Amino acid sequence: MQPPTFQDVQEAVTHVRQVLSPTPLYEWPGLSLLTGTKFYLKHENYQPVGAFKVRGGINLVGTLSEAERQAGIMGCSTGNHGQSLAYAARKFGVKCTIVVPKNNNPDKVRAIKLLGAEIIEQGEDFDEAKQYLEQVLVDGKRRYVHSGNEPKLIAGVGTQAIEIFEKLKTPDVIVVPVGMGSGVCGTGIVARHLNPSTEIIGVGAENAPANQLSWKAGSMQTTESALTWAEGVATRSSAELTQEIMKSVVDDFLLVSEDEMRIAAYHIMKETHNLVEGAGAAALAAILKNQDRFQGKTVVAVLSGGNLNLAELPEILRLGSQL
Repeated sequence: MQPPTFQDVQEAVTHVRQVLSPTPLYEWPGLSLLTGTKFYLKHENYQPVGAFKVRGGINLVGTLSEAERQAGIMGCSTGNHGQSLAYAARKFGVKCTIVVPKNNNPDKVRAIKLLGAEIIEQGEDFDEAKQYLEQVLVDGKRRYVHSGNEPKLIAGVGTQAIEIFEKLKTPDVIVVPVGMGSGVCGTGIVARHLNPSTEIIGVGAENAPANQLSWKAGSMQTTESALTWAEGVATRSSAELTQEIMKSVVDDFLLVSEDEMRIAAYHIMKETHNLVEGAGAAALAAILKNQDRFQGKTVVAVLSGGNLNLAELPEILRLGSQL
């Protein structure tokens, strides 16, 4: 499996822009003041499924062969990857099946269903759901779309970085939340080509550090649990392709706590009036946790998704009210 190139991302722009409009890149004065940076948010929460993943879904499903479209697609997701595939499948007339963990974010499950996909609930977390899909459902007929080991997904997601550099030629740092790694890889591939001096930093949850451990070790690492409210980064394992790419495009990988993501979500809602999910708040959380490192720099934080489980909102507001 060959990693995508910058040319692949450029080609993906054509496919993605036939369906999706560019998302805003806004500097927010309140967040700049809070962080001591020139702070921009890349608003992937403005996508029609509320998250960045849809870029990859459009690029992959839109370039399937006719035989693959007839057979259908399937994937495993805690929500945003599933919505991405379901949205793209509906757009191109393809049958879609998504496996989700039991007790998943109910709003994300409902959104996937409303887009026309079949939902199968299996496993206590993402990794167990993925294991079920790979051991029971993969049949050599339907196209299994892995959330990380897919060059077309990574290239599609990389179009978010093309849009960043169209508006902001030389950002000092781009901070990207990492679930299975397609976002940080696509962004890193583009940055290395357009402005190699831009630092690319991945962010994960302290309670789900498998991706950071794998990146640091240079080999695949797993953890026994991934107990984070930020389901977008809640994985006990990593993906081979994205880890290989991350070796050459990621400059650092930071971790943040559960409450640090909640507090960052509060600040985003207060200053921008945008709803944000845990993974979407992770980039700001990392910047706030490491403020000395970012002082005075032009920083882009990718707000990867706004699909917040509203049951989390009271705790976010409670913590915010104590600041």
